Amino acid sequence: MSGKVTFRISAAAAPYIGADKPRQQRLEAARGKVALPPADLVLLVYYLCHDQDPEVKRSAVTTLRSLDAGLLMQVLADPALHPRILDALVQLHGKNPDLRPTFAKHPSLSSAAAAALAVNGGTASASTPAAVASVTTPEDGSSPRRAHSETPEAAVDEEAGAVQPDEDEPIDEEEYQSKYQMAQAMGVSDKIKMAMTGDKEWRSIMIKDNNKLVSSAAIKNPRMTESEVLSIAKSAVGNDEIMRVICSNKEWIKNAQIRKALVMNSKTPLPHALRFVATLPEKELAQLAKSKNVNSAIASQARRILMSKKDSR
Repeated sequence: MSGKVTFRISAAAAPYIGADKPRQQRLEAARGKVALPPADLVLLVYYLCHDQDPEVKRSAVTTLRSLDAGLLMQVLADPALHPRILDALVQLHGKNPDLRPTFAKHPSLSSAAAAALAVNGGTASASTPAAVASVTTPEDGSSPRRAHSETPEAAVDEEAGAVQPDEDEPIDEEEYQSKYQMAQAMGVSDKIKMAMTGDKEWRSIMIKDNNKLVSSAAIKNPRMTESEVLSIAKSAVGNDEIMRVICSNKEWIKNAQIRKALVMNSKTPLPHALRFVATLPEKELAQLAKSKNVNSAIASQARRILMSKKDSR
C-alpha cells in the first residue's frame, strides 16, 4: 500500500503548495486566511496538515478541526470529494449531528470511515462498504479530477504525519468494545487503513490483530504515543516486526523505560536487546545479571558490563 496520495489542485491554491513556498505564506494558508472557494480551501488545509514545519502542520489541523458546518456542507456537496479528505473530515467532525447524515450518504465514504461514523451515531448502512468500493482511493493514489483549470498534481505522504493529533488519554472502554465489534467485520485492507490512521482505541485493537500486516501498520501509526509503545514493548506481542519497528525508532528508544522493556522482552531481536543493555543503570544491570527470565546472552552481557565497570574504578 502506497503512502503517497496525489491530488489535483486549482491555480488559486498552487501558490501555497510545496516546501519551497515561503513559510509565512504557508502559515497564513494553514490558518485559513486565504480567499479560496470552500473545496479548494479544505484541500489546501488538508495538504498543509502534512507539512514538515510543525507550526504550519498544527495550524492546519486546528483550522480543519474548526471549519463550520455551513462551509463543510458546501464541500460535501461535491460527489468527487477525495476519499482521504472525506476520511479526515469524518475523524474531525463525525460527531456533529448536523453533518452525520451527509457524511453517511456521500458516495466517496470508505468502509473504514463508515465504521468510524457509526461509532458516533452515524446512519451509514451495512451496504456502504460495497457501495463505495469503486470510488475509494486506488493503490496508486490517483484521485477524482475537478473540471476547472488545474495545475500539476500535489502529493501528500500519508505516512509522514497525521491529520488529527492524538492526546495520550486513557482508552474509553465502551468505545473500544464498539470498535472491536466493527473490526471483526472489516477486511484486511480496511483494517490496515484504520491501523495507520485510527485513534487510540483503534490502535489498541489493530496492534493485537492476528494478521501481521495489520499489526505492523498499527505500530507505524504517526499518532502512536510513547506510553502506548512502552505498553507494547512490555507485552507478549506475536509479531516480531513490531519490535523491530520500535527498536529502529530513534525517538522512542531515547526513553529509558522503553529500552529496559525491550531488553526484557523475548521478542526483541537479540542484537538490539544487547545494544540496549549497555545503556541501563547499574542497579538494573545487576538485576539482569541474575535474572532467569531473559536470554542467557543478555544476562552474560549484563555481567560483563558490571565487571568492566568495577575494573575501571
